[in-house]
Amino acid sequence: MNYRKLGRSGLAVSPLCLGMMSYGSRQWQPWVLDKSEARAFVRQALDAGINFFDTADFYSAGQSEVALGDAIRGLVARDELVISSKCGLPMGADANARGGSRKHVHASIDASLKRLGVDHLDLYLMHVWDGATPVEETVEALHDLVRAGKILHFGASNYMTWQLAVAQRAALSQGRRGFTTMQLQINLAYREEERDMLPFCEHEGIGVMVFSPLARGWLVNGDGEAATLTERERIRVERDAKARFLYGSSADHAVRARLLEVAGRLGLPPGRVALAWVLSRPQVSSVLVGALEPRHLEEALAALEVQLSPEDSALLASAYQPGPIKSDALDTVLKPAAR
Repeated sequence: MNYRKLGRSGLAVSPLCLGMMSYGSRQWQPWVLDKSEARAFVRQALDAGINFFDTADFYSAGQSEVALGDAIRGLVARDELVISSKCGLPMGADANARGGSRKHVHASIDASLKRLGVDHLDLYLMHVWDGATPVEETVEALHDLVRAGKILHFGASNYMTWQLAVAQRAALSQGRRGFTTMQLQINLAYREEERDMLPFCEHEGIGVMVFSPLARGWLVNGDGEAATLTERERIRVERDAKARFLYGSSADHAVRARLLEVAGRLGLPPGRVALAWVLSRPQVSSVLVGALEPRHLEEALAALEVQLSPEDSALLASAYQPGPIKSDALDTVLKPAAR
């Protein structure tokens, strides 16, 4: 495994990160595997050299964090892992059980550490932008956690470029540390982040973590593949309303057709080619992989060995048509602040 630095930090991470959203409780999403099944996938990842694991308090209402904590216990030394979690999405009906307030950030980290069974996180991300809380309050709370030794680095997810820029300015004020990572969505069918976000992260030395590298599976789960899906995969495809909402336009179909064309010529599975394309982006530090079957992780690892030619990369990218922002976050949380 060839590890990469997360932005300009000294943190070395594997280019693949096991996304733990797939494990926790079926009561949260019908396609989620029970938390007891996570250990086999974590072991598979560790055996392959993956040291990076990403979760969030929101996933399965905390049970994803429990799944990761249970899976690593007695399996690997804590110092050999890079663990990332997030806060900010609703964790209850209470008015303070969400967002980036000092109150919620401090309460959330303590709850996450308890569920994970660890004394600190390597990365702690704000899951969404909270326009109702002053950004200075949020970053000051994150600095509090660094000073307390509860987290080593902090970052964000689902921010727009201007939001990350404002947060970075606030974080760097008075000589304080800035954001270490930005977790964002990018794939062959969605490349809007190439305009501003990726250049901004490169300029600021902010490491990029990519989620949905296969467009929530849409790029590889076309109608022709439905008969080959396992029961777990079928449930995910049929019940994933976000995938249907975010992907499926005529422009997306053109991208998928081009992917199938290039993959067929190379004699490689389309998912492997699509993931290799994302991994080859120079600003990308690590790509999140969701695994419901062992072969999902095997395919992701195989993508690390694929070296696309400049011509093939350009051909894959040429079918893309710029489009609207596709948000993976909750619309209710992303509403502008009332000032």
